[in-house]
Amino acid sequence: MKGRSIILDHVAGLEAAAYLVDGKLDDLLIDQTDAPRPGAIYRAICDRPIKGQGGMMLRLPDGDTAFLRAGKGLRQGQALLVQVTGYSEGSKAVPVTDRVLFKSRYAIVTPGKPGLNISRQILDEDIRDNLLAIAHAAHEGAHGLILRSSCATATEDEISDDIAAMLALADAVLADAAGDAPEALTEGDSPHVLAWRDWIGASEIVTEPGGFAAQGVLDQIAALGRALVPLGEGQMYVEPTRALVAVDVNTGSDTTPAAALKANLAAARALPRALRLRGLGGQISVDFVSMSKTHRKQVEQSLRAAFKNDPVETSLVGWTPMGLFELQRKRERLPLPADLLRRL
Repeated sequence: MKGRSIILDHVAGLEAAAYLVDGKLDDLLIDQTDAPRPGAIYRAICDRPIKGQGGMMLRLPDGDTAFLRAGKGLRQGQALLVQVTGYSEGSKAVPVTDRVLFKSRYAIVTPGKPGLNISRQILDEDIRDNLLAIAHAAHEGAHGLILRSSCATATEDEISDDIAAMLALADAVLADAAGDAPEALTEGDSPHVLAWRDWIGASEIVTEPGGFAAQGVLDQIAALGRALVPLGEGQMYVEPTRALVAVDVNTGSDTTPAAALKANLAAARALPRALRLRGLGGQISVDFVSMSKTHRKQVEQSLRAAFKNDPVETSLVGWTPMGLFELQRKRERLPLPADLLRRL
């Protein structure tokens, strides 16, 4: 199957969305937990400061706790509007930020940060001027507004309606910011909503029940339970441990002088997709095939290019004295659960 497709379905009773490129699974979202979703907004109550870190522990509804990294100037008992930034590890507190955003397919509203901005990915000056005119006509109040790259192919009505909806949501949430008890103000977007919001430019959308099975998505999800990632130019193994994600790159049966560089470059290109589909984040350590320092620069450039368009924020830390390459990846997704993979 050629082209790009979005498949909206359910896996083992869980809402899920799959993004296919030429029939190959490129992204996957599964709503597999009752934990607060990234993007959910809460009225939290400041509980206690974390000495030495400058952070603040917060109380959320249902007895949950959150951690705000920048807690300077806050006092115990104070109500605070926060947004979930990722999933917590085990019993750790939910990571949150006080820089709340209201994000949709075409517009992002930024309370407290006035100004109109257009995505830098839109280069056509005529389109940018038209979008500015739409934004000025639809935007009211002191909130800031960012128009996303998806606006380049949208109609004026679609953009205006999206701006109005996000502004109304921002006003409603901010009106509930004050209070004496923690409260959930928004739930965060489900996989189907995230697919509509972030996967733009797809040529086909499949919403019929059983779409995952019909399009071969279930088989590709089941394959994610194996550590092996075939590269064509060698092999890569991706194995999560308790402390980090270990990635091992091998040349396979190729024994030519260029085998190491070819395998390493192929692994660099495949790594973002392998991590994205498995929902892996945190500290990542990559053991590339041994190579010269000149070739290391090529591999690092390939890594930077590969992660540039990845939706999950990833920092390329660099090489260790032992020749490993380290990355730090935001925990925006949960790892695929082993019991779900066994059921496929």
